[in-house]
Amino acid sequence: MSGTAASTATVPAPSLDVHGRYHVGGQLSYMTIGAYVFLILLLYFVLLHSAAISYPWGIELVIVATVFLMVRYLSTNYTIDDAYLRAWRLLGGRRVRLSEVRKIEFLRLRDLAPTGFFGSWGWRGRMWSPRIGTFDALYTDPAGILVTVGEVPIFISPRHSQEFARELSRRVRSYTGALEVDAGRPGGSF
Repeated sequence: MSGTAASTATVPAPSLDVHGRYHVGGQLSYMTIGAYVFLILLLYFVLLHSAAISYPWGIELVIVATVFLMVRYLSTNYTIDDAYLRAWRLLGGRRVRLSEVRKIEFLRLRDLAPTGFFGSWGWRGRMWSPRIGTFDALYTDPAGILVTVGEVPIFISPRHSQEFARELSRRVRSYTGALEVDAGRPGGSF
């Protein structure tokens, strides 16, 4: 195949549901899931039945909390419809208007240099970065997409992030035209 034919090949259209929404789960890490499972098994088989533990209900409470956090991690998903980008996980999430999106860029969480480790474990995932200030982090993987919208940007990590960024960019451009930074535009850098 010649170089021009390869560069003009069409990108497959994203999978849409019957209502025209693009829906995808978070980019899951088998290491993270394995760490949760290992911790739960350790707590249950080693600490819960240990004679050194005075209050086994405390360990049971930690096990329940760890299972809940794992289910919350697994439930992270993202939806783009005609008007909104929704980032959701069990008992929490954020919805942003597509018409308010100003930038779409690929970043690693480390690029933002967040100063707090526990922000991503917080209920809202609110973090602070010296580079961009306050932002929401509803992610499952440290490599993701920073969507600058309104006062508080949102960092997400959808599966198939390039396809997700293209679909988000397409829908945002229908409201606002070209964006200042747009990693999902045709011919944009991935």
